[in-house]
Amino acid sequence: MTKYPQLPGQAVVLGSGLIGGLLFYLLHLPVPWLLGPMIAVFIGARLFRRFRPSWPSSVKNIGIMIVGYSIGLSLTISTLSLIGKQLPSMITLTVLLLLFCGGLAYVLSRWTGIPFQTMLIASIPGGLSQIVVLAEEQEGIDITIVTFLQVSRLMMIVIVVPLLVFSPLFATEVSALTEPLTRSVGSWNQLFPSILPFLVLCPVAAIVGKRINFPTAYLLLPMSVTFVLQLVGLHAPALPLSVLDVAQLLIGSSVGLMLHPEQLQHKLRIVLLALGSSLVLMLFACGTTLILMKWHDLSAATALLSMAPGGMDQMGIIAHEVNADVATVSCYQLFRTLLIFLVVPPLVRAVLGRWQQKTEHG
Repeated sequence: MTKYPQLPGQAVVLGSGLIGGLLFYLLHLPVPWLLGPMIAVFIGARLFRRFRPSWPSSVKNIGIMIVGYSIGLSLTISTLSLIGKQLPSMITLTVLLLLFCGGLAYVLSRWTGIPFQTMLIASIPGGLSQIVVLAEEQEGIDITIVTFLQVSRLMMIVIVVPLLVFSPLFATEVSALTEPLTRSVGSWNQLFPSILPFLVLCPVAAIVGKRINFPTAYLLLPMSVTFVLQLVGLHAPALPLSVLDVAQLLIGSSVGLMLHPEQLQHKLRIVLLALGSSLVLMLFACGTTLILMKWHDLSAATALLSMAPGGMDQMGIIAHEVNADVATVSCYQLFRTLLIFLVVPPLVRAVLGRWQQKTEHG
């Protein structure tokens, strides 16, 4: 028996992720080191099951912290004051999204026969780990369906959004309607010693935040620390492109490993449900994108990434890739994340409680 039984499975994930990222890079596909590993690891985990593919959560968290630091670089007083003027649109469009998700969950529940409690939690566009924890706290929730629908939607969004953003329709507008932030890419010889305070404080803040159950601690707290340290006068150096690519590899590999269709009952029906609901949600996001573009005269790329119901880290990565307004995208995604994590759980518990009472009374 090997001393490190998980090493072969981790090697499968790492090898698959590297092959997928390199293949996507050579084919000049969008966001290669995020999409390539995600798809390749999903396939590799099916082909090499006997090695029990695994991926440490600590490795994924390192990638998320790197993205958090990178997003924090774009947050300044001037950008935040500009975003403050968009608070009404943030509130309005986020509430519309949540109401739409609730209505979609009800319709899909009636259509598929899956309990409304399960469909409601599966339809909320929040962080996967927090949504799964919320599902575990409720009675009568099918965790397998919730996880599959959440992960499949995340994968579809991360695949479809870059294709839309990189399409000629969106690419021609990126520089026309807004002044995008030029993707800041640094060099290794410019990192030290300026990076040292961030290298210490960002992980410490993330770890402490995780222990006190701060939402999305590995992303939000490094981002906040970076913003505050810049505010007090410390220089935050831009990261080399290779570091950002590694972060994408770590996150993409983790997402690719989360999907387990073999654990589902009625696989075809659930897969079609996942694809259909994700498509409907993306169409709704495109509708809110048009509203946001008219409301604030934003580019299509910036507006779409702000409205896309994907992960904040993935949308931040794509925003970097297309030179969209990273600050605007991050603030919209951050606002929705905080609203979902702080306000939605008690609302969901209240709704599910009333629904259960209604069911018990016939």
